[in-house]
Amino acid sequence: MLDSPAKITGASDPGSNLLEAPYAAARDSLSGFLSAVRQRRLTLLAVIVLLPLCNWIVLQQMTPLYTATGALIYEPSEYTLREMQSILRSETTNDAMMASQAEILHSLNIAQRVAERGNLFDNPQFNAALRPPGLLHRMIRAAQGLLGMDTDAPPADRVYGPEQDPTRDRTMLAVQEALKAVPVRLSHVVEVTFTAADPYVAAAAVNNAMDAYIKEQYAAKHRAVDSANALLEKQAIELRRQVRQIEERMSAYRSEHGLSQGMHAGTDTEEITNLTEDLAKAQSDRAEASARLDAARGRKGAEAQAEVAPSVASLRAQQEQLAGQIKAQQGRLGSAHPEAQSLMRQYADGQRALGAEVARVVAATDAEQHAAAERVTSLEAVLAKAKIAAESAAKAEIPLNGMNRDLEAARGQLQAVLDRIQQTAQQANVESSEAHEISQAIPPERPSFPRTLQTMAASVAAAVFLGLLLVYVLQLADDTLHSGQDIRALTGLPCLALIPMVNKRALRHLSIHDYAVHRPLAAFAEQLRSLRVGILHNTDQHQVIAISGTSQGDGKSLLTLTLGRSASLNGERVLAIECDVRQSTFAHRLGGEPFPGLVDVLRGEAQWQDTVQLDSITKMAFISAGKPGPNILSLFLSDKMGQLLRAVREHYDLILLDTPPIDAITEARVAASLSDATLLCVRWRSTRSKTVLHALEVLRDAHARVIGTVLTRVDPRAHLRSGNADGAVYHRRYKAYFRG
Repeated sequence: MLDSPAKITGASDPGSNLLEAPYAAARDSLSGFLSAVRQRRLTLLAVIVLLPLCNWIVLQQMTPLYTATGALIYEPSEYTLREMQSILRSETTNDAMMASQAEILHSLNIAQRVAERGNLFDNPQFNAALRPPGLLHRMIRAAQGLLGMDTDAPPADRVYGPEQDPTRDRTMLAVQEALKAVPVRLSHVVEVTFTAADPYVAAAAVNNAMDAYIKEQYAAKHRAVDSANALLEKQAIELRRQVRQIEERMSAYRSEHGLSQGMHAGTDTEEITNLTEDLAKAQSDRAEASARLDAARGRKGAEAQAEVAPSVASLRAQQEQLAGQIKAQQGRLGSAHPEAQSLMRQYADGQRALGAEVARVVAATDAEQHAAAERVTSLEAVLAKAKIAAESAAKAEIPLNGMNRDLEAARGQLQAVLDRIQQTAQQANVESSEAHEISQAIPPERPSFPRTLQTMAASVAAAVFLGLLLVYVLQLADDTLHSGQDIRALTGLPCLALIPMVNKRALRHLSIHDYAVHRPLAAFAEQLRSLRVGILHNTDQHQVIAISGTSQGDGKSLLTLTLGRSASLNGERVLAIECDVRQSTFAHRLGGEPFPGLVDVLRGEAQWQDTVQLDSITKMAFISAGKPGPNILSLFLSDKMGQLLRAVREHYDLILLDTPPIDAITEARVAASLSDATLLCVRWRSTRSKTVLHALEVLRDAHARVIGTVLTRVDPRAHLRSGNADGAVYHRRYKAYFRG
């Protein structure tokens, strides 16, 4: 619960960094922060309650806004006609294309149509001119009126051109601001929203925006089809004119050069072909006749003779047979035999017949060969003339052929254009908008702003965060001491007691300096006894104890009187000497006489025995401050102060010196240096750590021995909530031990 009064190493240097480091680490740790949260939980709760409450009040003052949502899908058409593709491009539907369509939906043109259809120009939410002027606006107008500044006066000179309507423009901008279009990722869907104070206005605005966009897309398609038709019709008219011109030139050229057309065209070519075929046949016939003539004349041997006329071949076969018979008869009968002679005569007759037949065949073949040669010559002459005529006709048809090709090309282009005109007409009949509604907007049931539940949840979370942050900031800014652990961590000195505050309800009719006497079982009295035990358990016997504080209000005088009374009730001989001459309270609190006192003894105007007074309740002896004067410090520095303390040592077991604050009054240093030990009073959650370190530094310079500290004016409940270990003494489980 309390620190034992052990001898502290380094206590002579309380301002060293070695003592400040553990204190800072303890305060910055998680346990230190949780302790700060417990200490300032009322502050935290106040922030957690007040911030959401203020937020709720603000939300109640806001006009609720409703957001209606609709969706449409964008599916671009495919165009097969080149003219349509040049007017309306069929691009790939990517994120950029969808973002462009969303921007079109959010354009001022669509916003104007929404405002016109929904009559939003007469809606005060969007038309600021219809709203009642606010206080600031009225004040500005009043100031302008006082200064003679009439902002509504028309311009002196007429401005030619379109007249501006600022009210209409601001209304359309407000409508455009309320209208949103966002493409849905990885899809062809665009989500359209509109925010208004009226849910029906919001839903109608979304539907009007989608309808205006779809109709604009449909109108753009029809304009494209009309443009394509006009372009194709223009091309068809031009191509028809070109066809007529080419046909007229071809007709005039044929008339000029005597060229035929239709069935009679191309006769020269056909004639040349026929003549060439006849010539080839005549040449073949001539060659055959020459061959037969040569064979008949025997120029080509047996093979050539075999190709002679059949009659010659038959006669020759007979002659060869007779020749064979003649040789056989001559060999058998001899050449003079009549049969052989008869055969020889037959052979001679046959030879004559064969010669006559050969002469006849040769004559006929020669006539055929001459006829074939003449025919070949005639055909060659005719063919040459035909070729010359054909070449002349071909040269004449070269320009005509060029014109004919131009005519065919023009006719092909015209036919293609006519086909595209027909396709365009067919596509116009089935054309539709590229965007379609997939979800119309309906009036929302709940407002989109303010989102009370989410905002309140966020405000509570923010309040918790800000409350914790405020607690943390207060913890960082608060360098006061909250517990005995803080004092030990800061100074290295033990905290011998935690003197609690006593509220008026507990005091009732008693004064605070009488409370420990009349309520000996209270926690206040118990802490005084704990302090006395802490002093007695010190290794050295301390008879003269100086009790001082860092500043006024630390409760040092009260501690001196109550500690003395408690020790006196325990049977000790106690003397309390009031060294705080400038702020004396002993005589008033104990019902004694203010004079003579300590100052009178130091001046030699009285003996110390004559200044000693007794407490009417506990019989504790005390010496009041006496009459103050200008030379108090010199009196404390004189030998009489030391003589006084040596004299009273022989008569009392415990001598308590109530010294003034260390930081302000010099006499406190002198009294502390003359005492055996010094107790430093530290006011709970009020005295700053730097003040304590400075006070210890001053006492060290005065060669005073500080044996410990006392934490005064502790709020038991708050200290218990802080979670500090030494606050457990005030827990309700010990309530049965403390009464009063």
